[in-house]
Amino acid sequence: MQPAMPGGAWAAAPLGTLPQDLLAELCQRAVQRLQSGSVSLDASQMCQRCHAAGVEITQADLCQVLRTLTWLFGTAAKNKLTAEEFSAELGKRFGFLPQPTGQVIQQVWKEKRESLLGWEDEKPVVAAGQLVDFQWKLGIAMSADSCKSLKSPCVTVALKVADGLGNVRCKSFEMTISQFQNFHSQFKEMASVLETF
Repeated sequence: MQPAMPGGAWAAAPLGTLPQDLLAELCQRAVQRLQSGSVSLDASQMCQRCHAAGVEITQADLCQVLRTLTWLFGTAAKNKLTAEEFSAELGKRFGFLPQPTGQVIQQVWKEKRESLLGWEDEKPVVAAGQLVDFQWKLGIAMSADSCKSLKSPCVTVALKVADGLGNVRCKSFEMTISQFQNFHSQFKEMASVLETF
């Protein structure tokens, strides 16, 4: 494994603090990212789970851990490392990690190695953003710039979207009733077109 790890060794330090079940889940997400080109990670929810387990970690650290694991598995797949070679390389680059952490990562490699070996040949195109959640509610306008005046009825839309790297972002916006009706009619039109496929 020659290429440099993203963020350097400091970026991998949070790996050693994660509970084994959450680390295994992040390893699986890294594998999914390599296989599909995209996977969503709700970093705030994952942070809450870490905090509940007594581990203080930031969303940025979690995203860096996912990038590091993706790099690790991707580089190992590209070099077609055996389980033994992967273990040796992991010890060389991440020798500072606690043994249970290394064992979780090695176990995921053993389980997923075969499915990742052909990954380079079938590398997917980076996916566009993926809608994770869509919510709306009828209310009263809170900002005058998006609706004609304060205290007028509006629809508030909240979106959760995962970008091509799997990072989940939350966005919300307000629409007047007529804007929402137009939005709705466009979605109905799209749905009717999709029914022909």
